[in-house]
This record gives sequence, structure tokens and C-alpha cells, in this order.
Amino acid sequence: MTPAFKRRLNEYVLLTRFNRPIGTLLLLWPALWALWIGAGGLPDPLLLAVFVLGTLLTRSAGCIINDFADRNFDPHVERTRERPLAARRISPHEALALFVILMLLAFVLVLQLNTRTVLLSLVAAGFLGTYPLFKRFFPAPQLYLGVAFGWAVPMAFMATQGKVPLIAWLIFVATVVWACIYDTFYAMVDREDDRRIGIKSTALLFGRRDLLVISLLQILMISTLGLVGVIANLGWIYFLGVACAAALFVSQTWSARNRAREACFRAFLNNHYVGMVLFVGIALATAQR
Repeated sequence: MTPAFKRRLNEYVLLTRFNRPIGTLLLLWPALWALWIGAGGLPDPLLLAVFVLGTLLTRSAGCIINDFADRNFDPHVERTRERPLAARRISPHEALALFVILMLLAFVLVLQLNTRTVLLSLVAAGFLGTYPLFKRFFPAPQLYLGVAFGWAVPMAFMATQGKVPLIAWLIFVATVVWACIYDTFYAMVDREDDRRIGIKSTALLFGRRDLLVISLLQILMISTLGLVGVIANLGWIYFLGVACAAALFVSQTWSARNRAREACFRAFLNNHYVGMVLFVGIALATAQR
């Protein structure tokens, strides 16, 4: 492997964020919640593999199309100016070619599922491709991101049950709210840069009431998850997981109370543990049945 090829490969890794798995995990946890609840326990191994690999591919494809859309904005933002497209180390055509390859691989995976799930995946692709545009005009693009990330939930229920019941939509709502929570923390890091270049975000929309609104959203998510537990009769282990998630939320908001950029970014990263404790609660609760 030549040094030039190694450098090129490294740029692809940076472009797809394979070196930063947090985004994949935040997208994957709700899919796993839905798979385990939809299947009533451990899902079919093929189904699990399709969702895990599909999540990895689509998240990376989403990063590419986001960076492609923002390639003229990112050079003006401290956190993003060294991204491969922003720094012009990768050409737009090269990035689009990689995006198409990843999406085709993801589509091959989803073809292993039933027809209705395949149709839902096309909706997911639409959300994925249009999200970057919403930052230009929609005052709460984090809400749209939540819909894009949460669409794995109805897909998981369709794949396991052949339908999307009420409980699936409740988990979907919780996922949308959760994305608004963690991505607002993320947007608080870039608030001043976004204000200067005209990018919309909930951090700007909420203004000085940002932590208050985040706290209300956290309460809404925990309440929705509680309702999920009651309807699905998941028992005390599940509710212990929900309680742990609530404690993590309190810790996040408290740590970001001064709105320091580093603290807000740590609060964003901490949401991985929220998804994890909820999954552990679901997995243990369904294993007891």
C-alpha cells in the first residue's frame, strides 16, 4: 500500500466518520430498541445483521451528503473547517460517487427484508438526502433529523411483525424527541458560527431558554418511554433502565449549565449511554418472558 493510497483512504475514513462511531450508535440504539420489542426478544440473526450493517452504511452516506451540501459553509466553522470536502482534499464528484456506492450497498442489504420494509427504506433514503437542505430554511432542523434517525423504528417493526403498531409510533416519537435533545447540545457548540453564516438550529431557536426546553424535551421522552413500558408490559427491569436514562439526562443538563462548548459536546456524547441503558433494560426485560 503506497503512502498516497494510505492518505486517500484516511480521507475517506474522515469523510464517512468511520473514525467517529457516536453518530452510528445514536442511530443504531432506537433500531435495536424496536427490533427487540418488535420480536419480543432476540431478533432473527439475519435481521439483526441487516439493521446493524445498514445503519453503519446509511449513517456514513448521510455524513457524506451532509458535508457535500455544507462544503461551502464548513470552511467558516471552527469545528468543521478541516473536513475533507471543506478543506478541498476530496472533490465533490468523488464524494458523491462514494455516497452512491454506500447507498447501493445499504439497498442490497434491505432487499433481504420483506417488501413493505423495503418501501419504508425508500422513505428513509428521502429523509437522509434532504436533511442537509433543511438547515438552510427550517428553524428546527434537529426535528427533521430526528424523523430521519427515527425512521428505523417503523422499519424494524415492519420487518419483525409485518405491521407498524401504536407502540412503534410511540418509540418513534421518543426517538425524534431524543434527537432534538442531543443534537441541540451539539448545535450549542457551533451556535455563534451558525448565527454568523446563516445556518438554522434549535440552539439558535431556543436562545437563552435552551436548557429549559431541553429539560422539557427530556421529560417528554422519559414519559413516552414510560408509556411504552406500560403498553408492552416490560416490567421493572425496563423501568430501571428508563430511570437510569433520566439520571443521565439530569447530569447532562447540569454539566452544560454554563453553556461551555466542551461541556455541551460532552453532554451530546453522553447520550450514547442513554441509548445503551435503555437497550439493556429492554433486552433484559424481554429475555425474562
